Parts: sequence; C-alpha cells; structure tokens
Amino acid sequence: MSNKIIRADNAGNADIANNSNAATDKNKKPNRKRNIRFHFCASEEETALIRQRMADSGIISLGAYFRKMAIDGYHINVDLTDVKELVSLLRRCSNNLNQIAKRANETRNIYEADIEDLRQQYDKLWDAANGILDGLAKIR
Repeated sequence: MSNKIIRADNAGNADIANNSNAATDKNKKPNRKRNIRFHFCASEEETALIRQRMADSGIISLGAYFRKMAIDGYHINVDLTDVKELVSLLRRCSNNLNQIAKRANETRNIYEADIEDLRQQYDKLWDAANGILDGLAKIR
C-alpha cells in the first residue's frame, strides 16, 4: 500500500508522489477520510502571519485552517487605476478651488467661467467616484 503525497512548488505547480515507506504504511489508518497529504514550506515571517490569521479566524487546528482556506478562501486582485484617476481629479479640483478662493479674497470678485470650470471638474470627479463604487459593489 502506498501513500500519495502532493507537493507544490513556488509557482503553484503540484505533483503527486507515491511513497511506499513501510513505516508510513504501518501508521496509515484504513478508514481515513483524508488520505492525500499536502506539503509546503514557509518562512518564519509567513508562519507567524499564518498562525496570526488562524487565531483571528478562531480555528485551532492548522490542518483544518489550511483546508478551509484552500477550499473556501479567496484572493482578490484589485485594479487601482480608477482610484489613481480619482485622486488626480481631487487634486486638480482642490488646486482650482484654492486659486478661486485666493482670487476672491484678494479682489472680492469671482468669475463665472471659473465657477463653471470647477463645476465641470466636480462632475467628472463624481462620475469617477460612482464608477469606482459600482465596481466595488460587484466584488463578492
């Protein structure tokens, strides 16, 4: 009788190795529900982070935590280009608003074209913010 061991490398590629060690075969329980083993290595920092997240989730068994994360866990890659555009628009609007406020304080005069330009920039800003919020709402 041989044990199946699945090993994964850093790229996530897995291979199954048959290990026919007599001592391992002797310790194998015949009615074991989970008979395939996974093996991977982690650094001390990664191990500390894994144990911290395991404690945060309230799971005591390391094997149970790994199974739960492998089956139920998920990873989200977020594209932040829209957020960068939003920040850029915020900076422009803030700069324009400061210039208009400075001119209003100096001359006690505000030009209608400046206010309209600021209003258009705020409309772009709100459109970008709504687009980002819609995208975030789709993440589940």
